[in-house]
Amino acid sequence: MTPRLSIICIWVCFICLLVLGIIMVASTGLAATPPKNAAPTHFLVRQCQCACIGLAGALFISRTDYRILRHWIKPIWIGCVILLALCYAPFIGMNINGESRWINLGIPFQPSELAKICLMITLAHWYTTHREMAGTFWRGFAIPGGILFGIPLLLILFEKDMGTAAALAVSGFSVMFVAGTRSWLLLLAIILGFLALYVLTTSSPNRMLRIEAWHDPQAYAQGAGRQQWIAMLAFARGGLAGVGLGNGIEKYGSLPYAHTDFIYAEIGEEWGFLGAVAVLILFTILTIAGISLALQTQDTFGRLLATGATCIIFWPAALNMMVVTSLLPNTGLPLPFISYGGTNLIFTIASIGVLTSIQRHAPIIRPNYWPTRRLQDSIQP
Repeated sequence: MTPRLSIICIWVCFICLLVLGIIMVASTGLAATPPKNAAPTHFLVRQCQCACIGLAGALFISRTDYRILRHWIKPIWIGCVILLALCYAPFIGMNINGESRWINLGIPFQPSELAKICLMITLAHWYTTHREMAGTFWRGFAIPGGILFGIPLLLILFEKDMGTAAALAVSGFSVMFVAGTRSWLLLLAIILGFLALYVLTTSSPNRMLRIEAWHDPQAYAQGAGRQQWIAMLAFARGGLAGVGLGNGIEKYGSLPYAHTDFIYAEIGEEWGFLGAVAVLILFTILTIAGISLALQTQDTFGRLLATGATCIIFWPAALNMMVVTSLLPNTGLPLPFISYGGTNLIFTIASIGVLTSIQRHAPIIRPNYWPTRRLQDSIQP
């Protein structure tokens, strides 16, 4: 797959997912309760507005040489940490449903969504600058993983946003692996992460209740397992071809957050198994195209940034669909390009602009090769 074909596939899949998302927000948003004094079409109008802002931003980023970002790496990282810390500041941080993931700077804003891109840029810059030492402990693992990546990740985790933290952690580890970090160090970090997750889960009655509900959603169908149980009913009702656009019934109060975290269940109900699989295929093609573009990029910074930009689309999508289909416990993570949510939509679309900028401005090496050995050789001495 050539770089030009890769970016065409990325944009085609992205536009298809975005259009589907707007259609589904129109379908599910009319059944959701809008904010006070807002019109019934509030969610649809806002989603369209954010999509336009995201597209404008993506087109601007695509025209800009991505390598300029390296000159602003310190303000990018420091600004990211400050915005995440503001989630805990009085009168600025907003506590919604027991989670402190929002700030109010005139408009509600979710810093963790911006942090995804900022941290991918930071890791790509660090490993480009220290590519000869990517296999060492301090410069290849401890500093980038424990400080540059670890501090913002902990701030997101303590916001009680475990879904975003998990998706971001896997994305960061993916970039570190491609950059040449020792596999045993990453494995050790994953084990420690699971231990920390176990402690955080067992120390919280609410999280333990979610785990129990995940094991048996039907037993908790009127409580903690309600979303996942109703989601399974929605998929079952949709069958092969679905009940038809707008004809879903689970969104009318039965399925909480049908227009956000569990919109994939409504796709399964209204579009059926074929529609749900089509969404999965679109994300798969987009991911393969993004990784293909990264593998053919000669510039180390561009290669790692393309990997990161692809991962912050793929991993949230994969985790969301696994939660909705009860393969994972409920974590409250939106489906990229499809779920209602302004901040998430804008910055996920921005990652498409980053991939386009890399395709337009990065030097390209010859396509059609399996780069495992050459990729490691180009990063490590």
